[in-house]
Amino acid sequence: MSKTTFDEAKPPITQPAFVDTPTHPETRGIELIADSQRHGRARDLFAVWAAPNVSILNFTIGATMVLLGLELWQAFLVIVVGSLPWVLPGIIAVAGPSAGTSGSVITRAIYGIMGNKVLIALTGWLISAVYLALNWLASSFMGADLLGQWGLTDPVVVPIAVTVVVSLVTVLVAVYGHALILRSYQYVTGLLLIIFLAVVAFLLPQVRWDYQAPVPLEGVGLWSAMTIGFTILASTPLSYVNSPDIARYLPRSTKPSHIIAATALGGALPCIFFTIAGALLATAVPAEALGAGVEVALRETLPVWFAPILVLGVLLNTISLNGMTTYTSSMALQAIGIPIRRIPSAILVGVIGTALTIYLVLSTNLLDAVNLMLQFLIIVSAPTMALFATDVLLRRFRYDGLELFDETPRGRFWYHGGVSLPGAIAMIAAAITAALCLSTEVWSGPIAVALGYVDLSVPASMIVAVVLYTVLVKSPLGGKGRP
Repeated sequence: MSKTTFDEAKPPITQPAFVDTPTHPETRGIELIADSQRHGRARDLFAVWAAPNVSILNFTIGATMVLLGLELWQAFLVIVVGSLPWVLPGIIAVAGPSAGTSGSVITRAIYGIMGNKVLIALTGWLISAVYLALNWLASSFMGADLLGQWGLTDPVVVPIAVTVVVSLVTVLVAVYGHALILRSYQYVTGLLLIIFLAVVAFLLPQVRWDYQAPVPLEGVGLWSAMTIGFTILASTPLSYVNSPDIARYLPRSTKPSHIIAATALGGALPCIFFTIAGALLATAVPAEALGAGVEVALRETLPVWFAPILVLGVLLNTISLNGMTTYTSSMALQAIGIPIRRIPSAILVGVIGTALTIYLVLSTNLLDAVNLMLQFLIIVSAPTMALFATDVLLRRFRYDGLELFDETPRGRFWYHGGVSLPGAIAMIAAAITAALCLSTEVWSGPIAVALGYVDLSVPASMIVAVVLYTVLVKSPLGGKGRP
């Protein structure tokens, strides 16, 4: 390959006029970050991941564990085990500073230049849009409920208005980007902890510590409930394939173990604590109150004066989570190859998420939406995360950013016609496995049905992905881009 051809394939490596500061919109997208522009410490990532996960969705998921029929100790066990996959976003985050670019570009090493574009076009937007909608949905319900107490009771206009306002602020966070997220989330995490710890303090006196399930589960029924609960819990960390985007500004010399620990603990600790609180909530209120929504159940357990503070916390958490999601997904269009700058892309992502949220506001309740969507996302998110983490470990955390941007047929990651066969085969096989093993109210795969509705979609699909990819990538199919 001639030097001229390779240079034409390179992205801009440095932008002399660009400074990563919280007071100016971030114009950089997937362009490589020069070593001279790297900054920050691994421990800064802790608050970045904690802020989005001090969330009312954790209360929702925790309550679901009890509604599935689990005893409290069983629910606690599933919650802890279901949070172990948080180590995976930590592992793949290390690829960010190694390559100096977005995760949506780094995965070219797994799927090939063209194969990666197809995958991101089909799945990257799906995961981002669903999570945007789920979190905006929570804020819409609670914001509308609060405004209803003040006399604004229109069941259509009010929640839609709340959604639009919150989405506008969210997109603004995404536009200002990395530096604003890194700086502001330190304070956001502290404020959210104060609010949600107060919620737990009000909740504890009402908890029925002697709670017993109306019909104790045993045998296959117990395994079914526990595995479905695990799938719902694991879907959150398995969806965060965007963790390299947040870490990519760190100096190349940052220790991988520090990045893994800060990312994994930042996400896992608040998830475990507040999901357990959600399970306790389910013992303190009647089942019909939970059926009406976690926001209704919380209102019954909290003083009237605290309701506006809780809504503020929900809105702040929603903005922090969706701001980060919109920010990272704004680089997906660029990775696909569409000629669009990052800021217009962030606005487009926000519009799509807002539209989906409005649809959900008018058609469902929070509990149903969260559980169903989180389970179905596993079909995509579990194989994707497993393959990403496997590739990072096989390459020993080392990526060459310049090679990732060489999109010519002679490039290292062009593979076979632009597609990495090991990555494509492993992804398709693992996704099919997840679908066959999934158990939900609207779809249960034949393997799940044969096992008595035991949901093994997460472990089965991840095992298939890891084994197939590891074997195939070291075979002749691996090509010159193999680890």
